[in-house]
Amino acid sequence: MELDTIAAISTPLGEGAIAIVRLSGDEAIDIADKLFKAPSNKRLTEVDSHTIHYGHMIDPTTGDVVEEVMVSLMKGPKTFTREDVVEINCHGGLVTVNRVLQLAVKNGARLAEPGEFTKRAFLNGRIDLSQAEAVMDLIRAKTDRAMNVALGQMEGRLSKLVQKLRQEILETLAHVEVNIDYPEYDDVEEMTHKMLVEKATYVQSEIHKLLQTSGQGKILREGLSTVIIGRPNVGKSSLLNSLVHENKAIVTDIPGTTRDVIEEYVNVRGVPLRLVDTAGIRETEDIVERIGVERSRKVLKEADLILLVLNYHEELSHEDVQLFEAVKGMDIIVIVNKTDLEQKINLEQVIDLASGRPVVTTSLLEEKGIDELEEAIGALFFQGNLQSNDLTYVSNSRHIALLTAAQTSINEALTGIEEGIPIDIVQIDLTRCWEQLGEIIGDSVHESLIDQLFSQFCLGK
Repeated sequence: MELDTIAAISTPLGEGAIAIVRLSGDEAIDIADKLFKAPSNKRLTEVDSHTIHYGHMIDPTTGDVVEEVMVSLMKGPKTFTREDVVEINCHGGLVTVNRVLQLAVKNGARLAEPGEFTKRAFLNGRIDLSQAEAVMDLIRAKTDRAMNVALGQMEGRLSKLVQKLRQEILETLAHVEVNIDYPEYDDVEEMTHKMLVEKATYVQSEIHKLLQTSGQGKILREGLSTVIIGRPNVGKSSLLNSLVHENKAIVTDIPGTTRDVIEEYVNVRGVPLRLVDTAGIRETEDIVERIGVERSRKVLKEADLILLVLNYHEELSHEDVQLFEAVKGMDIIVIVNKTDLEQKINLEQVIDLASGRPVVTTSLLEEKGIDELEEAIGALFFQGNLQSNDLTYVSNSRHIALLTAAQTSINEALTGIEEGIPIDIVQIDLTRCWEQLGEIIGDSVHESLIDQLFSQFCLGK
């Protein structure tokens, strides 16, 4: 497949040590050669692959020096895109790197679309679709565990397992076809039935194992939407600051200081939390604070985890009890804060209202109880133990949906076999399962979906 040559800035915009302009395509080396001048006058078209060269970028129309650079040259197919790739290492800065990019575009390259380099790696067969999606997961990873899951997928851990399952189904379908076409033996029907049950059961169990990891995998990929709620001045903002290890929220003794929703990502025992500090939920005449309270109620409905903060130094109020009612049926951890002050709260009543959910006591002022809280968060979602390196974690919503559909198809195939439905009908369910698994790795997927997936990537990747 012959594609035009693309170019983009592959490093974040802004000031830095270096910035890289990347070109990929059949004319990448020729375009770079027009712009590059080495002290030795050696042409880029003459140098060896996978070498780096010092020189200057020159505007061919004026002869002016645009930038001092190091140019890395890599000839396909031993590149990320399997095309000729040139990376121009410039000084970090908005002006210089943009001038180099503009020169490349003026001299024959096209500005790359978001994710187009990775898309070409997929289209040229270097990676499959699940590995391509893992590239973005790696970039967006918020914790070491999330990074390890993405790396495993990039290395093809999920792809290999899916391909193995598809091969099992394909061999089964081929075997059934042979038995149907050549029924010379009396026991052929019994043999076919036994083999179908055995293979379908194996595929069913493997899909089930993958789906068992999906809850944890999705959390690692997307993070837990975690909302801190409580009455004003119980220590919600102090809790945010303690978990983030930075003063992100204003802390005062004045109730109603937090007027809006504050969001921050935080890594708790390898679990990424999208931490949301809300305005204290109470009835108020203050118009601005009332808007904040309404926003707090809204984010509460979308939360994966609730951190309900109470005051150790005050008796449980009617508003506290209402908060317990508002989060009924949700995953919550109750935090009783301000243990450095005299106890006035009835802890037995708190434990009763918590209904078996974790209750942690803290003194955020004295930095006590944070370790216990972090342990409770890890235990609630991962039973305190997550072995990223030992399992193939499914973290992508698209993959989870397709695996769920494939599981339904294989279940229907097994049910059909048990009920004595004709083999050719069972084959339809097996074929559907094979196709749904193929969509995960991109073997059977519509072009519009591919365009949509890669459009979510950043420019230059």
